[in-house]
Amino acid sequence: MHVEHLLEDESLGLRLLWAEDALLRREISGVTVTDLEDPARFVRPDEVVLSGLVWWSADEGRDKAERFVTGLKDAGAVALLAGEETHGAVPSDLVEACARHGLPVAGVPAHVLFRAITDSVYLRQWGELGRGRALPEHVRGRLNRLVAQDADPELVLAAAFAHLDAVPAYVLTATGRTVAATPGAEPLPARVAAAAVLGGDSGSATAPVEADTAAGPYGRWWLHLPDAAAAPPRLVQEITAVLGRCRTALIRRGAAERRAAHELGRLLSAAGGGDRAGDGSGEVAGAVRACGLPDEGPYRVVVADSARAADTGAAQGALAEAVAHSGAAYAAVGRLPDGTAFAVLPEDAAPELARAWPLVAAADPGVPLHGGLAAPAADAAALPGALAEARYALTAARTIGAGASTLTDVTTLTTLDLLLTGVPAEVRAAYSRTVLGPLLDPANASAAALLNTLRVFLAHDGSWARTAEALHLHVNTVHYRVQRIEHFTGRDLSRLRDRLDLWAALLCHPDQDGDRSAAAVRRDGDRDAATARRDGDRSATTARRDGDRSATTARRDGDRDATTARRERSSTSPARRP
Repeated sequence: MHVEHLLEDESLGLRLLWAEDALLRREISGVTVTDLEDPARFVRPDEVVLSGLVWWSADEGRDKAERFVTGLKDAGAVALLAGEETHGAVPSDLVEACARHGLPVAGVPAHVLFRAITDSVYLRQWGELGRGRALPEHVRGRLNRLVAQDADPELVLAAAFAHLDAVPAYVLTATGRTVAATPGAEPLPARVAAAAVLGGDSGSATAPVEADTAAGPYGRWWLHLPDAAAAPPRLVQEITAVLGRCRTALIRRGAAERRAAHELGRLLSAAGGGDRAGDGSGEVAGAVRACGLPDEGPYRVVVADSARAADTGAAQGALAEAVAHSGAAYAAVGRLPDGTAFAVLPEDAAPELARAWPLVAAADPGVPLHGGLAAPAADAAALPGALAEARYALTAARTIGAGASTLTDVTTLTTLDLLLTGVPAEVRAAYSRTVLGPLLDPANASAAALLNTLRVFLAHDGSWARTAEALHLHVNTVHYRVQRIEHFTGRDLSRLRDRLDLWAALLCHPDQDGDRSAAAVRRDGDRDAATARRDGDRSATTARRDGDRSATTARRDGDRDATTARRERSSTSPARRP
């Protein structure tokens, strides 16, 4: 099937926005649906790409379109079919980017389901296969009944492959979680399963499971067969269509659970983060029960956010996937009023959740995923306080891993520097400016040297000798600098409390110009050392001069005293008679 054949299907109503005739004659190998801003990892060569354009926004629209189309071109996509529902039309930035890169682009009307396009591609592509190689009628009927009964995906998958001879097959997520497997199939470790979704070995086959309701990059399903020859393509296509209906039903069925979780999040946020023992209420306890959680814990509360600003549900999808990896016996996953994703789960599931975090984040590697985990909460009354702890740990995660995915447990913030990572960046900066004051003034030539001296002095526990040794300075120079630091900051470095204040201010201060500061420290250090040597030489010369003067004076005074003594003896002796 060629790109032009897809555009000629009047039932789809696709609107060609840019193409060259030669490009329309390229053959289509398959279809991928994605709303990732950088989709290259999930697109295979010669595939048509469907996108709802959730990733695009008017601000930075040209740059985002350029990154998206570059990823498609690098992956070898043959065409882009862009949905018109999200923005009302396909943005001109995207069309221009496709023209620059030589990628045909067409608009998909809002009323056309993406699944209708995938069905059209695969049915046309495999139309030459005989009916005997597709699902038998009785198997198709059983699958339809199972989906109508909201059967578990495990039952649906087993029924789909039951007429084949023990074919191993899996339903996987992009994070490597096994949703279902056929009876007798060997368990797949999560990392192996995640690699299989990305392509696996040449002898395997992996096909996307398209749902009418978007599942996001983290919870999307894939049908994986370790042996591609075990089932013909048309049969695989039919099974993925059935699994897509199963996935859609699961998402819609979970809507009530998500609404209950959102209500719990609203109540926990409203209750605030006060004393964990006294914040419980009847409303919170009722909301806990409505979410299917037990009345007593211990619980763990976790919150998460994602850098994917255009998709506020991405963090919730990621958190739901991480909770599913944990094997929690119960859980509530929802969103707080400010859009932050949160979950309540049993304490014993927290270690598995932490182990799954890197796998979940790897499903969308270009977008950092941050999470904060609270200490155990004994009961429903303690949940508002636990939410406050989790929020604090989330801020710490953003600080510790600004550009990387990180999950921070509040119980690990056991040192002052780690504790301060949970303070908002604006508050840390304000505290540092207030306490350090003139030591941060770039116009002050000696400020950098004084700031470094303070840092080294406190790092060496206030030892004058070790500070002098570390800075290659005379001890007197260190004393002089510390006196200036005390003058500028109004703190007494002989007092522990003042030392702690200054140390916290240093931890809160981002070193934004380390090279210039280091150069200033070296320059001022050389100047101080030269001054110390000059003062030392002057002091030695003065001492010698004063010593010579004192010796001369002593000798003179001694001679004077001796003469006076002789005179006094002469005046008191008896007079001689003539």
